[in-house]
This record gives sequence, C-alpha cells and structure tokens, in this order.
Amino acid sequence: MKKMMMMAALMLTTSAVTLAQSEMTANALGAQKTTMSWTADNGNGTFTNPLFYDEFSDPDVIRVGDDYYLAGTTMHAVPGLVILHSKDLVNWENIAYCFDRFDFPEDRFALKNHQEIYGQGIWAPCIRYANGQFYVFSNVNGKGLQCYTAKDIHGPWTHHNMQGNIYDLGVLFDDDGKIYAIHKYGEVHCTELKPDMSGPVEGTDRVIIPEGNGIGEGHHVYKIDGMYYLISTDYSPNGRTLCSRSKSIWGPYETRVIQADETYGYHGVGRTTVPRGTKYRIGEDGTKFGVMSASPDATGCDNAHQGGIVQATDGSWWALFMQDFHSIGRTVCLMPMTWEDGWPMVGLKGNLGRAPRTWFKPGLEVRGERQEVRDYQPHAPYVRSDDFNYSLTSHPSPLTSLNPIWQWNHNPDDKMWSLKGGRLRILSQPAEQLMWARNTLTQRVIGPKSVATVELYVKGMKDGDVCGLGNINVPCSWIGIVKDHQIKSQGERSKSQGENLYTLRCFEQMTNDTVSVPVGLPHGKIWLRCIGDYDDNQAQYAYSTDGQNFQTLGRMMPLTYQLITFQGSRHALFAFNVKGKQGGYAEFDNFTVEEPCADRSQNIPYGKTFRIINKGTGRPAVALKHGVLHDTRADDKSPLTQFKVIDRGQGMVSLQCADGRFVKVYGDGLPGDVRFTADGNEAEIFLWQDYLDHDFMLLSLKNHRYIGKSPTTGSSYSMDFAGPDPARRNGAVLQWEEMK
Repeated sequence: MKKMMMMAALMLTTSAVTLAQSEMTANALGAQKTTMSWTADNGNGTFTNPLFYDEFSDPDVIRVGDDYYLAGTTMHAVPGLVILHSKDLVNWENIAYCFDRFDFPEDRFALKNHQEIYGQGIWAPCIRYANGQFYVFSNVNGKGLQCYTAKDIHGPWTHHNMQGNIYDLGVLFDDDGKIYAIHKYGEVHCTELKPDMSGPVEGTDRVIIPEGNGIGEGHHVYKIDGMYYLISTDYSPNGRTLCSRSKSIWGPYETRVIQADETYGYHGVGRTTVPRGTKYRIGEDGTKFGVMSASPDATGCDNAHQGGIVQATDGSWWALFMQDFHSIGRTVCLMPMTWEDGWPMVGLKGNLGRAPRTWFKPGLEVRGERQEVRDYQPHAPYVRSDDFNYSLTSHPSPLTSLNPIWQWNHNPDDKMWSLKGGRLRILSQPAEQLMWARNTLTQRVIGPKSVATVELYVKGMKDGDVCGLGNINVPCSWIGIVKDHQIKSQGERSKSQGENLYTLRCFEQMTNDTVSVPVGLPHGKIWLRCIGDYDDNQAQYAYSTDGQNFQTLGRMMPLTYQLITFQGSRHALFAFNVKGKQGGYAEFDNFTVEEPCADRSQNIPYGKTFRIINKGTGRPAVALKHGVLHDTRADDKSPLTQFKVIDRGQGMVSLQCADGRFVKVYGDGLPGDVRFTADGNEAEIFLWQDYLDHDFMLLSLKNHRYIGKSPTTGSSYSMDFAGPDPARRNGAVLQWEEMK
C-alpha cells in the first residue's frame, strides 16, 4: 500500500495564538490549515535559525564530497542515533538511524519490571568517514563506548561494543592511520582506538590538557593544515565554546574562547527539580516536583554550545551548535565562522564570538563576487503528520516501517502493536502511570507554536485501560479515555440519559491532579488535541466528539526543560492498564501537526507603514528633524515615527522615514551616528533578522553589528550592538507595529 503522509500547518489569528482557556480558542485552532512546516530556508538565499524548531541535541557534522551528514543524540528512544543529510547545510532530511532497538538484554532498555534508562541510553555521537565507510561513535550508560559502522550511510549498520570509560567524545582518523578519541571534562584525555573497533588500545590513555585551563566537555577534534584543533563546550560557571590547538595530538595546547553569550534572545527556562538528596522515580506524584526559577536576563548554560564545525563546498567554515530553546529542548543553529590569526572564530569580522540569526546560505558572497549557489527547494527534515496508511511488509524490521519522525519510548514489544486498516493499534499492558507504559510511540514537539491532533478509537478497550495523547516529559501529562467497570455499572443505570460508559480524563503529574468528565462516544472515537506554545513554555489539552468543535480540558500547563531525561516535550500515543493486567487495545488515526508560525513570508513588513518600538525602552523610534534617530513618547504616532522597508533583495533592506529620508550610518556607528540622507543610493543596507511575532533586528553589512539604543544611557541609536541579550531588552531587539 502506498505510503501516504499528511502535512498540516495552522494559520491562526493573534488572539487564538494566545491559547486562552476557552472553547472558542480550541475551535479557532482548527479553523484553517496550510501545508507548511518550519524550515530554516527563507527561499531568498538566506536562512533563519534554528535549523529545526524541534529537539536535536549534541550535533556532529561531516562533509563527504558534496554531501553533509548530521548525527544527534536520541537517549532512550528507538530507533536510535539519528542521521540527517543535506546538500546545502540548511535543508535537511532524515535518512537513517544507526539501530532499530537497543540490543542489550537488560530489562531497563525495554522499560520492563520498573527498570528504565530515562536520561541515559545513547548520547553525544561523533560521526566520521574514513577507510571507505561511515563511523558513528557514542556512549551507552553502563555499557561504555559504542561504534556503528556502515559502507552506505543508509545502512545496514554493524554494532561494535568497544566498552571502556570513554564518552562525550571526539574522534580523529589521523594521517598515519592511527585513531584517537578525545574525551572527559576539565581534564582532557586522549586515547588511541583499535582499527577494528574492538576497544581502546591498552596503555595509551594520556592527559593532554590538565584541569585548571577552563576546558569543558563535548570535544570535537579536527586536523586542519597540520594543526590539531579541539572544539569544546564549558558550562562552569557559564556557557561558552572553546578551541584548543596544538601541533601534536598529545599537546601542549593553547586555548581561546571562540563563542559566548549567543542566545538569540532566549533566556533559560525553569527546570524541573526534585528534593535534594532524594532519588527521583518517574512514578512520583506532583508533591515531589518543583520548578527552579530562571532569570530572564541570564545566559546561564542555555546559550549556543556543543557541536561540530565543517568546511562547506565553497570553502567557507560553519559551526552547527545546539542551543536550549525553552521547553522544546535543545536544537541546532547554523553559524558562520571566520578564521582569525589561525583560530576558527564563530561569527563575522567585526563581531566575532556572536552569530546572526539570519544569514546568507553557503555559496553566496554578499556585496562582492557572487559564487555558484545551488537552488534547493526549502523543505523540513521530517514529515510529522501521519495517517498510518502503510504496510509493515515492505520493510525488514517493523520499527523501520513507521514514518521516521516516530520513536518508541524504550524498546517496544513488537507483539503488542501493529498497523491494521490504516490505523496504529497499541495493545494495553500493565502500568500504573504513563512514564511506565510500554509501547508508547512518541515524536518531538515542534515550535514555536503547534497543535497536534489525533483520532482515538476506543471500542477495543477493556476494564482498567487508559489510552490517549500525552506529553512525555518530567513531569508528564495526558488527555485520554479511561474505561472502568465501576463507571460502566453506573453508566448502565443511566443509558436512558445517553451516557456511554467512558470517562474523559486530563492528568497533570506536576500537581498530581486529574480532571474527569463523562463523555458519550456513539461512534466509538474521540479527537484529542495538544495546543502548545513552546516558546512561552505552556500547553493545554482539548477534545472533540465530532472532529470540528473542540473544548479545552484542564488548565494551561507550565512546561519545563529538565536534566532528568535530558529531553524536551514529546507527543505520546499510549495505551496501558492500571489494574495490573493485560487489557484491550486502542487505535490511533490521522495524527496531524499544525504550525501557525511556519509561514514566515509576511514577517518582513514589505509594503507596510509601521512604527519601530524598542523592546528595551518600550518607546518608538523617531527621525528627529535634527538628523538623529532617537526615541519619543509611547503615544507619538506622528509621521516622523513612521517607516517603510525598502526591499534590496535576499532579505536585505533599507529604512525610509515617512518624510522621505533614509537611515544611514556614519563613521563607526557610535551613539549619534545613525542619521539620515535624502539620497536613496546612500541608504544603509541591513540584513533583516527575523525574531518572530514582529520582533526583529537590523544587522549592518558593513561592520556586522546591530542597530540599537541603550535603555539606560539616553544615547541616540547606534550601530555598535553585538547582539541581543536573553531578555531582548538591551536595546537591540525591535518590534514593528503596523500603522492602520
């Protein structure tokens, strides 16, 4: 049967996006659909970070010929060790996993007998190509170093259990045939590996950078022009990226910070906590949870960090680093690099250490000689929506038959799930709580806002069964149907009133609270929905009995990113039995993910007249007759506060005031040097930086810094800001307000 996938994205009104707790909001979210999903490619030669607006942590990248490959962490989920492919570093597609399931026999890998590997599993991979084959190295907690090899990137992959205490590593295949692993935190070690991947070479482990040099972990090692480079990330006392270099793999090394403080205007999110000194169990109730406060002004360790670097086919260098994006988890940003005095610095000349959110794709040189640029159709890396209308028989493994966006929560029991009649069937197994439920199928949430909806068929349920749509996180939550014989007997006495034996329930582990309502399901199915505003760390559930009219259930739930499972929020399709027995089954169909922010084509206000509000001062910009760009009263809507964008192509713009003058920067961009000219040919050319929801920044293509105004000094606008602060209130982040 031909695989059919459905993509859906949602166009919402501003009021609907607020996710108000009302039936009106739940219905508005399903009112209008498009076919768009988030992609970084703007379609005009530029891209906007993040590359993916869903979780992809610990990225490592290589180029083989004209092809780029990106590997990332998958922790306890299977299939495991994801690999993406790209031709331009911007548009990616999921092409492989290194394994279908953990091939270790212990119960903990399969979520059996109250054993689990949440926050463990396999993580921090290193991908390399040498000797005519691909290698992916990674660590499995309690099992040591693992390696997967394949002649073809699509597989099949061979698993080598190398054991040894080597993790979070970088690997170098040196010119003399030796293979080195760089690993550990603070005190950096180098260990030689055996060519047959059977393990480390005994007696070769040496300290190459002693403790006390401010080095962190997550090392990526390269040999460039005869010099050895280590790219590392540190989180103590604050997040930053370092480079260490030496003429010998064994050192001595000198070190320099190559990136720091780049948050793209995202502050840390409150993390889930448990009482100090207690061992957390995933089945704990809400009395055990807390949420650690996070300062909106602090970078903490949430800024861009840990990842690989790569030279593009045009000779340019790029970093692919992960960054914490609130409750979504960690995802990947693409950052241009500049070589300075033999150091690979993140950023652009004039603003090293920071990186633009929007920049030109590899292969395009701006305001100079244009190089060849291959035109690839912008596309998302995954198909998220699924009608389950495909067959198991055409694939060697049942797990690989599913849309590759799906991953199971631990190893599944393949006898307890199936695809039947265009639906996913999950048989109910004993579990007292969602996080212990086997055969739970998950996929990462997509930001910044999205709505996931699924049809649930309940006629196969038996006594004690619970099934529905959940959020696998710590704490978890879900909305679903509960079948209980006690409830059934009450329903039998009320059949004349139309009751139908089912209870609809919303559960929130944060508070250990449930909201339950009786629900009539004459057709044996219900639509369940999760409405997520992940940039604002909140979500709410809704339901419908006709697929058209949705009503919310439960409160607007706070979301966190936490270091217990080291994962962000995940949608979950589940069925389990709370009475300790084998139950019936649930069937799922038409899982759709709708993305209201995926279409960014209107985010630059071409053809509009607007005011510019500085998010640091809260005041609009004004083109003073004196000739300087300053600010004014919040209620000033005079012509001198009104601007238009002049399209210069490829995301480049100039600003024109309503009185006809153009913004121009004189000198080095010190306060007062943002002035005006009557000559449009002299107008400053900026690269528009899209920060969504009408937030933006303007990047100078002369000095690679941003226009802004200090919220404290009273100075006029200048062109000397390095970037945004985490709270977007240092004066560099602006907001446009259309004039009607």
